[in-house]
Amino acid sequence: MTWMLIRLILSLAFVGGVLWFAARLAKKRGLGSTGGLVEVVARQRMGRASTVNVLRIGDRVLVVGATEEQVTLLAELDGDAVEATLAERAAAGPAPAGDGAQRSAVAARPGGVRVGGALAGSVFDRQGWQGFLTTLRERTVRR
Repeated sequence: MTWMLIRLILSLAFVGGVLWFAARLAKKRGLGSTGGLVEVVARQRMGRASTVNVLRIGDRVLVVGATEEQVTLLAELDGDAVEATLAERAAAGPAPAGDGAQRSAVAARPGGVRVGGALAGSVFDRQGWQGFLTTLRERTVRR
């Protein structure tokens, strides 16, 4: 019994050490940092393997199309106009979708806390999956 407890503590210490080392290595290489120069303002999927992204790089705002093969600059926007649009959307709340799907990259949680950004548009985006399921339900309902 004592030997199992010692093995458990040593195993946990080893795993903790590996995680600590990996975190330091990632920090040195700049992985996972949120204070970078590039910020994703909005992301919209256009197809199975294509997206349109609005990026803020310093004081420039770029619209970029991305597929599996390439990334293409589509337009450069006025930074003040983008800020005004984001402020209007934040004041108005989430926009209603025409087909009942929730497609907003920024969603409101109960309590009025606004979330979005990090997971918006990714596989882990809850709003994206809810919209997908709503659309799927609408298409598969027998009428």
